[in-house]
Amino acid sequence: MTDSVALMADHDRLARARAGAERVVSRVGEILLGKDREIRLAVCCLLARGHLLIEDLPGVGKTLLARSLAAALGLDYRRVQFTSDLLPADVIGVSVFDQQAGAFQFHPGPLFAQLILADEVNRATPKAQSALLEAMEEHQVTVDGQTYDLPAPFFVIATQNPTHQVGTFPLPESQLDRFLMRIGLGYPAPELERELLRGTQRRAMLAGIEPVVTVAELAEMQAAARSVHLAEALLDYAQALIGFTREAPEIEVGLSPRAAVDLLAAARCWAMLAGHRGVRPEDLKAVFLPVAAHRLRSREQVSSEHQQDLAQLVLDSVPVP
Repeated sequence: MTDSVALMADHDRLARARAGAERVVSRVGEILLGKDREIRLAVCCLLARGHLLIEDLPGVGKTLLARSLAAALGLDYRRVQFTSDLLPADVIGVSVFDQQAGAFQFHPGPLFAQLILADEVNRATPKAQSALLEAMEEHQVTVDGQTYDLPAPFFVIATQNPTHQVGTFPLPESQLDRFLMRIGLGYPAPELERELLRGTQRRAMLAGIEPVVTVAELAEMQAAARSVHLAEALLDYAQALIGFTREAPEIEVGLSPRAAVDLLAAARCWAMLAGHRGVRPEDLKAVFLPVAAHRLRSREQVSSEHQQDLAQLVLDSVPVP
């Protein structure tokens, strides 16, 4: 009887979490039309306590997605425009000497918010990009030997222009690995673009968005996602995928243990949104490309599209147990 009660309570918890996540997806979908899969991936990334990289051309809705998520979740939102002259202190904050107090006082930068949009992150120099490293991994920053905790939740959405564009500094592997997912948005379908052209400006609609979950409910949703069951056979499949990336001759650098953990965390979140009580192979497949592609390297790599092809090769080559 006790096991039955616990099982029922766990089922109700997952159902509440899924309902909350669906409300967020629906509300953001009212602003960003025709991008249901991309919105779901972004929500999964947040529920998995990761960070999101969006790579695409300017003007396709990258900033709109970030602002819509912040509004639907009721999160404190800050935007940092990454430029070639940006300094780490412009992001983290700076200590200023207070003559009256006779001591340095720390003035927090825009990084001290719940949802950070690092816009066009690859237009800044590597030194400025590195300002995000400790924050994304440890949810804290260190200034003049003093450590400061960042707010919870802490979610970074970074956008970057395609690396072939002029004035970009490619993100190093260590920074790319901090992003749980990389996605693109692409152009809208013609019928949806016609609706955009006829209707109200989507940015103007942001002012009317009310949060559909509280911060406390978001924390419960994140905890519920971590409880989604992982069967041994599913772990076998995940390890087979990861192992293939490390052994395939086409791939020079495979997935790290951190990437493996991220893959399973994202799969759990996707399974929860799909209403599955345990992770299924299709859940793992659904998140594999967004989680894995930007972490794979080959000697012939020339673009992010090539990375997508590598990740697809892994999925096509490894059979489901």
